[in-house]
Amino acid sequence: AADKINLIPQDFFAELCEQIIQHLNHKIPGVNTAELCQRIQTSGIEINIGDLAKITNTVSFLFSTAARNNLSTEELVTTLGNAVSTLPKHAVQVIRHVWNEQGKSISVTEDAGNMAIVGQFVDIKWKLGVAMSSDTCRSLKYPYVTVTLKVADPSGQITDKSFEMTIPQFKNFFRQFKEMAAVLETV
Repeated sequence: AADKINLIPQDFFAELCEQIIQHLNHKIPGVNTAELCQRIQTSGIEINIGDLAKITNTVSFLFSTAARNNLSTEELVTTLGNAVSTLPKHAVQVIRHVWNEQGKSISVTEDAGNMAIVGQFVDIKWKLGVAMSSDTCRSLKYPYVTVTLKVADPSGQITDKSFEMTIPQFKNFFRQFKEMAAVLETV
């Protein structure tokens, strides 16, 4: 990941680090790497989302480990200098600045760590559609529901997960959500 950090301009890398710190502080559900990657590519930098995800995971691990070990800014920079000689100078400067400004605000609790293993639900979108016909069938005319879940994985990367359901499947899905809501009302 260190060689890929060279590709990212300092301002975008700083924004990525800020979002990672906010994610670790539970202020945002995750880092939207798809949106950030698109903005970097629009600025003329050739980077793919997989590389940006690796960088995000690496920096997130770096910050969470530093928080868990209660490292000062100088200890973190010294450790980085000893461990990673290929890290670009601008990246070390950004890490130093972000950690100095916001590093102490990261709270590492066991509960938060256990919850992060699963990921976090961010948003849901759905739409109703009707398949009219296909190459093999002239008259389908069956309705379906497409659901898109936006989920932040444990590293904080936000991804979309989509699936389709028939109407009976959707009714069952809806019934289960109503059951969950009823249980939550009792809590």
